[in-house]
Amino acid sequence: MKKATYLVMLLSTILLGSCVTRKNLTYFNNVDSSTAESVNLTYEPIVDPWVQVGSVLTITVSALDMDAVAPYNLPVESYLTPGSSAISTVNSLQTYLVDEDGEIDFPLLGKIEVAGLRRTEVKNKIENLLSNQLKDPLVNVNVINQYVTVLGEVKNPGRYGIINGRLTIPELFAYAGDLTPYGKRNNVLLTREKDGKLEFIRLNLNEDEIFKSPYFFLMPNDVLYVAPNSVRAINSQNVSLWLSMVSTVASAATVIVTVINASNSSK
Repeated sequence: MKKATYLVMLLSTILLGSCVTRKNLTYFNNVDSSTAESVNLTYEPIVDPWVQVGSVLTITVSALDMDAVAPYNLPVESYLTPGSSAISTVNSLQTYLVDEDGEIDFPLLGKIEVAGLRRTEVKNKIENLLSNQLKDPLVNVNVINQYVTVLGEVKNPGRYGIINGRLTIPELFAYAGDLTPYGKRNNVLLTREKDGKLEFIRLNLNEDEIFKSPYFFLMPNDVLYVAPNSVRAINSQNVSLWLSMVSTVASAATVIVTVINASNSSK
């Protein structure tokens, strides 16, 4: 009977070894009241987004004399048909793409370098440039194409917009429907482009250090990849093989137990 008991224990160990522990599925295991005190020493909320190469801006100009600002607020125009001279005017504002030199081409002002500035800094810069041409100009700047991408073991992988200039890692995973039970919470890969070069950062969502990380607030064009854990190795392609192995082991255990019981009863 001892051999049968050992065999059953061995089989149980194999089965339990493939299970994901509750601790591995839980975020921020070490977070407590002292964590907040430590985090707030370095915490700097981002409420004013950065403008970078590839950003698309909408810019509106207003002043007391609205006729004077009209040339700075160009409507979107297009030809009705290819080769036609008839123009259709759409009731929306022109967008400005930050080119590879970090500049936009703004009406009457020409090239303006904006990459590396915050949105309010771009606003102030354009207002200063316009102050020589308009009285008390007021400029409104918005960044309209800020996105991050999440891939791998999340419920809804895809691209998500940065709303109101800020997006944190927990907020992104909330948009993506959270990580699946098969995602590695302690080894999330963040890819970020900075100064024309790629950065690769490993993040551990099980530790409170994530709140102190400079990567807690995501930047436009960031990509997060959630790798699968070892349990995911038992996927749809080899489930039948794994079940067959378990069935074989279970059958062998049944035979051994039957033989041992028969041997004991004959004594």
